[in-house]
Amino acid sequence: MSYYRKTIVPNIEAHYENLSAVEKNIADFFISNEEDMDFSSRHISSMLYVSEASLSRFAKKCGYKGYREFVFKYKESFGEKDHQITGQMREVFDSYQELLNKSYNLADEAQLRRIAGKMSECRRVFVYGKGSSSLAAREMQFRFMRLGLDMDAVDETHMMRFHSTIVQEDCMAIGISISGRTEEVMECLKQAHRQGAYTVLLTANDRPEYSEFCEEVVCLAAKKNLDFGNIISPQYPILVMTDILYGYYLEIDSSVKQARHDNSVMLLKSRQIQDKDEGGEGKQ
Repeated sequence: MSYYRKTIVPNIEAHYENLSAVEKNIADFFISNEEDMDFSSRHISSMLYVSEASLSRFAKKCGYKGYREFVFKYKESFGEKDHQITGQMREVFDSYQELLNKSYNLADEAQLRRIAGKMSECRRVFVYGKGSSSLAAREMQFRFMRLGLDMDAVDETHMMRFHSTIVQEDCMAIGISISGRTEEVMECLKQAHRQGAYTVLLTANDRPEYSEFCEEVVCLAAKKNLDFGNIISPQYPILVMTDILYGYYLEIDSSVKQARHDNSVMLLKSRQIQDKDEGGEGKQ
């Protein structure tokens, strides 16, 4: 599938806020560039009016050994796209495709398996989110509860503060914030960390200070103004990672979890039939 091509642009975006002003200028070029050209340090430094040393520092801050390795990885991102659809439909599909491709590149299989394993060990899981993130948190709760996991989605400020005080060492606290700046969510994670809980943050902006109170930081795909719901739902990158995490969690004692899932679905359907029958009797 050529459309799902390897690209390091999501990785650059994840480290963007940790860069200096000069390094952000370099990042902006590589993020927006769509042309295969001479990416040698001599050529790019003269084109961007930066030193070759700045290119090296930029590459290292993005997690590469040096600029040469960065360029090698960057050149893999060029490939063909399907240009058959146009207009608003094209814009929506391209936005989803862009986020899906970025999610593909950001998804860390070892990390998500590790989190799924910790979820299986925890007595209870709390998921914190505000705004559109709270909707994704509730979706996460409904899905995992069907597998028998005791999970609570909390989005009201006072309840978030209350729940963060009852989190214990045998619990997990998951915070969802695309911007990484949702104060209530950050405070809940900090409090949960102080109380010994296993803390996980889902965000589109990775910052060094998160390591002080988060055992895991799951990077979400980002797009300009995504957290404001521009064009497509801002929940989409969250749900993609949730689906992957759900799959890994289901793999652990899969037969038991599948039985719980099937049983919960059966009970819900029987309850719907019962409510329908009771409604019909009431009309008579």
